[in-house]
Amino acid sequence: MQAAGGGGALTVEQDASGRMLRGLGAFGAFVVLNVVHLLACVPIVTIGAATSALFSVTLRYSEDEGGGLVGEYLRELRGCLRSGTLLLLALLLPAGVLAFAGLFWAFQGGPFAIVVPVLAAIGTAYLFAAFVWGAAMVGRFDQTTGRTIRNALLLPAAEPWRTTVIVLVPVTAVSLAVVFPPFVIVLLSIGFSVGAYLLGFLLHGAFARH
Repeated sequence: MQAAGGGGALTVEQDASGRMLRGLGAFGAFVVLNVVHLLACVPIVTIGAATSALFSVTLRYSEDEGGGLVGEYLRELRGCLRSGTLLLLALLLPAGVLAFAGLFWAFQGGPFAIVVPVLAAIGTAYLFAAFVWGAAMVGRFDQTTGRTIRNALLLPAAEPWRTTVIVLVPVTAVSLAVVFPPFVIVLLSIGFSVGAYLLGFLLHGAFARH
């Protein structure tokens, strides 16, 4: 009886050690994925492809489909290059232009200093959310880029509360980094990869309904 009890305790300890090692391995993979993703975004024009590839691997990971995160990311990066770049030009670039216009008019004075920045902020948030929806769809569905962009523009209105979360996540992250600068370390190490992974659970419900 003592031997059986000792063996059972050893099995529990081995299971706990195994789970801890798997957890550390997954954490390390997300750190490497985050760094590789940031490097892939450095040319700027590759942000769309890099973000699409990131969502592709993290969406699959959130469904327990497994696979090597970094290796899969590099493969998806090549596959998402065309669609991701077009998504960047169609949605994220206009969002940046609107954001710049809003900042410009905010310092001009007069009635436009309030109206234009507010409208620009709303438009920027909508287009940014559409870009995130689109990037997730590029990595998720096999469809034309035109259809992806069209659906990406429709989903923020069709999924308002999920879209609000999509917008608030980066806004909160940037705010924390400004108020507490050491938080930048978190963003540079796991912020993008883990953020995309967690958003995956939010996006799955919407994709299942549409």
